[in-house]
Amino acid sequence: MQGSRPVSGSQHPLHGRTALIVGGSSGIGNAIAHGFQAGGARVAIAARTRAKVEEAAQRLQAADPEARGYVVDASQPDEIDRLVELVLAEFGCPDILVACQGMTMLKPAEEFTPAEYDEIMHTNLRSVFFICTRFGRPMLERGSGSIITIASLAAHRGWPLASVYAASKHGVVGLTKTLAAEWADRNVRVNAIAPGFFMTELNQSKMSPKRKDAALMRTPMGRFGQVDELVGAAIYLASPASGFVTGSVLNVDGGYLASGI
Repeated sequence: MQGSRPVSGSQHPLHGRTALIVGGSSGIGNAIAHGFQAGGARVAIAARTRAKVEEAAQRLQAADPEARGYVVDASQPDEIDRLVELVLAEFGCPDILVACQGMTMLKPAEEFTPAEYDEIMHTNLRSVFFICTRFGRPMLERGSGSIITIASLAAHRGWPLASVYAASKHGVVGLTKTLAAEWADRNVRVNAIAPGFFMTELNQSKMSPKRKDAALMRTPMGRFGQVDELVGAAIYLASPASGFVTGSVLNVDGGYLASGI
């Protein structure tokens, strides 16, 4: 896999570090988990669906028997508290935390129901807040840590048919920058990656052919991203190479946000 190769002066830029990837059983999170493992980290993943967690954990354990998988519904704060307790007891306080869980829904803004709004916001923003803050506590006590959130192009622009998703991702960026400013003097860094268009399980079936064509036309590189192409950005933000970087949003979008008309 192209993105699974560590991109640093060292072949193992994360050697000796531990990483927890929430939302790590598939898609972007799973690619990052394998990339971190290839970079030398001891990796744990957490996600909602037990069968997917067990399958993904087995693949990681084939390379490192110490890899772990945890089942959690991160939209429920009590389950996050249980996850924190388990991870600290069995895996230790992670050096690196990636909050990668998310969902989307495409429909006209006026048609969203309160239940749909709550589901998206609880998954995409509230869960990220509590994952970051609950795991942030032991990081702050220890005096070190790197947290990476997953934003979106929708955190930078208005996004027709994805009003609630866009609002949640604007919130993720605001949360990332605020935690970064608040925790910098205690040596916990917080940054975000904003992916462009990647055909993951999250959006493959939700984007119409017309919407996909429009995305390609607006992307200067003229193609969709491959999830492995996010791994290098994640390794950089997790590693000592980014030691003076916090509160940043790293766009991995094929030039989408840089382009004009």
